[in-house]
Amino acid sequence: MRLVVDDEQCMGHGVCWSLCPEVFQLTDDGYAVVVVTEVPDDLVDVVRTAILQCPERAISVVEDSSPPTDRN
Repeated sequence: MRLVVDDEQCMGHGVCWSLCPEVFQLTDDGYAVVVVTEVPDDLVDVVRTAILQCPERAISVVEDSSPPTDRN
């Protein structure tokens, strides 16, 4: 499972970080960022809780886990 936090939607509540600091960190300005490429299997349930608890619904699952392709 890969995640992305929408910078435009995140308001810096920190709920995701408080639930799962292994996956989320806060920037100096207090906004969430994802710090893992893939969510470890043992953290999937807590990450799903973080997604549901995000007040701004700023966290999304990226369904395609394959690496991006070079379009040049």
